[in-house]
Amino acid sequence: MLFTLPLLFAPALVAAHGAVTSYIIGGKTYEGYQGFSPVAGAQIIQRQWPDYNPIMTVTDPKMTCNGGTSAPLSAEVAAGTNVTAVWKQWTHQQGPVMVWLYPCDGEFTACDGKQKKWFKIDEMGLWGNTLNSNNWGTAVVYKDLKWSSKIPSSLKPGNYLIRHELLALHQANTPQFYPECAQIKVTGSGTATPPASYLASIPAYAAQSDAGIMVDIYQGKGTSYKAPGPAVWSG
Repeated sequence: MLFTLPLLFAPALVAAHGAVTSYIIGGKTYEGYQGFSPVAGAQIIQRQWPDYNPIMTVTDPKMTCNGGTSAPLSAEVAAGTNVTAVWKQWTHQQGPVMVWLYPCDGEFTACDGKQKKWFKIDEMGLWGNTLNSNNWGTAVVYKDLKWSSKIPSSLKPGNYLIRHELLALHQANTPQFYPECAQIKVTGSGTATPPASYLASIPAYAAQSDAGIMVDIYQGKGTSYKAPGPAVWSG
């Protein structure tokens, strides 16, 4: 049930969400943006996002990188090593974590992430059989305020966007999407790329009616959960 609250509470409600605010790669911390305080010309690897507000539909153009379109820098990461995303705050404990990559054909300035080339390298949905619980990937982020994912060892080197997405399901049939992107240069001797069956377009990697998006964790009768989109490609 939704209630109308006085406007004086609105800033607190907005600030109660969260977003990736930095990355740890190769032992080095790369700072990102903070909600509601974008920095013009900031020398960072993260594509600028404007605020902590959720995206409410899977077809929203902001789904690609939360509205971010470019960044001046990139971080080098060896295939087979981890990228760790860090959140300054996160408050929701029901929903999946999904981590995606997108290969850029050339320079990052020309890489808009709009083609059907996104693929998952990591995800965690529900463990156990109780949807109305804290047994979700986003509960791990709530506890640790970080998420670490391995770049597939066999991945072909090149420029990539890495996209961390939290899908909050704490409101019945009212999904909230929180994606952010950063620019990484994958190094190594790998030659592998994911087959077509692992690729998706963002926005619209699934239908809004998908069973992994439109979920009632309270009165629904489900005892399992499958994250929306294609399967994870591990190389």
